Amino acid sequence: MDMHTIERTAAIATWKVLLYDSTALLQNPGAQHRTLLRTAQSLHRSQVIDRDDLSDMLELADGALAYAVEAQLYFVDEEQ
Repeated sequence: MDMHTIERTAAIATWKVLLYDSTALLQNPGAQHRTLLRTAQSLHRSQVIDRDDLSDMLELADGALAYAVEAQLYFVDEEQ
């Protein structure tokens, strides 16, 4: 395995730790979403990931935001 592949794999794994941080996501969905987007875009700008990886990461970040918003709406409905 070459060094770029190792760096790419490690970067994606680190980004996924942010993605799966449900506590941060549910406490502040907007901030966590921005962090996910900025981190993915930074990895792409530095050529650690390619545009396909970036596209996948942005899609996952948007999905996480949608999940968090839905969860917050559900919890508000449950409290009423």
